[in-house]
Amino acid sequence: MTWTTDPVTPWISPRSAHRQAVAAGLVVMCRDPLNAETPVSDLGGGITPNARFYKRNHFRIPDLDPADWRLRVTGRVTHPSAWTMPDLLRMPSRTRIVTLECAGNGRSALDPPTPGEQWGPGAVGTAEWTGVPLIEVLTQAGAAPGACEVVFRGADSGPVDRHSGTIRFERSLDLTDAQHSGALLAYAMNGEPLSALHGRPLRLVVPGWYGVASVKWLTDIEVLDHRFAGYFQTEKYCYEWERGGQVVTEPVRLQHVRSVITVPASNAVVRPGSLTIQGVAWSGPAPITSVEVSIGEGSWQRARLRGKQLPDSWRDWDLVTSVDAPGPTTVRVRATDAAGHTQPDEPVWNRLGYGANAVHSVPIHVTR
Repeated sequence: MTWTTDPVTPWISPRSAHRQAVAAGLVVMCRDPLNAETPVSDLGGGITPNARFYKRNHFRIPDLDPADWRLRVTGRVTHPSAWTMPDLLRMPSRTRIVTLECAGNGRSALDPPTPGEQWGPGAVGTAEWTGVPLIEVLTQAGAAPGACEVVFRGADSGPVDRHSGTIRFERSLDLTDAQHSGALLAYAMNGEPLSALHGRPLRLVVPGWYGVASVKWLTDIEVLDHRFAGYFQTEKYCYEWERGGQVVTEPVRLQHVRSVITVPASNAVVRPGSLTIQGVAWSGPAPITSVEVSIGEGSWQRARLRGKQLPDSWRDWDLVTSVDAPGPTTVRVRATDAAGHTQPDEPVWNRLGYGANAVHSVPIHVTR
């Protein structure tokens, strides 16, 4: 069976999806298609519960029946194939704890504003994903001579700006990244089968990359002998800057280093004296090596990194310090990873508003 934009494909109604997000306590940015972020206070602390995991959609949410579903592997391969869910369940599986982040996370901090959902810092979550390593399926398919790019195509589709008809959500990795990124064809999330809102029955999970690479409701893998130029590869989810009088574009890839303050809350009222500050930090290219906190115009203080650093997951941190001067002040945090990347003081502006990973600031008020 080939999934296309056939209108008989079942969908989750926008009202039902919105109701689930509200019931879970998510911050809804858009009802149709559903886009909702996790409250900042719920970030960190290990695994994000499925219901509280952020939701990012571009079209209606497909509701595919695993019994009828097929994953087709075609293109520049020596053994084209169609996989059923029982086929995949018989394959060796792997479980990985991976942090996924929307490339537009933090977009609301950009000035001037850019188009797209005006996300705060909560379009991120960490889950335990279980599935078949992508390399296993690609190896069985066999790359034919000339193969260089792998396209992942979801069942979700709809109209987009400046294009007629409907476009399916699709994104590519070059063949080397597809083979060596540690990507999973995931069918379970936190020990439960994927829900429709998270990509049932199968999604791609690419560790360290922005969430756009982790295509949901996956139905097709196509190996190409040329570079892919799809809408979500070259017109969206790419950095766009003007340099030397020319427009330069580059697809978003690895997550930028980032940290977020979860305690105290924004505009919290605190007493003079001891103050505990907590949060979470992550980076796509390398593990977090340090987190620093500054209060007001004070110097940067080194926070404590908590727990074990997992290869593809965020890390909790905390700092016990003190505040004395009454009145309004600001708590700021910045993280550095093992590759030497540090959060900038201001977000790097780009026309589509991706990768805005500036120092996170939280205003608080110290009582007298």
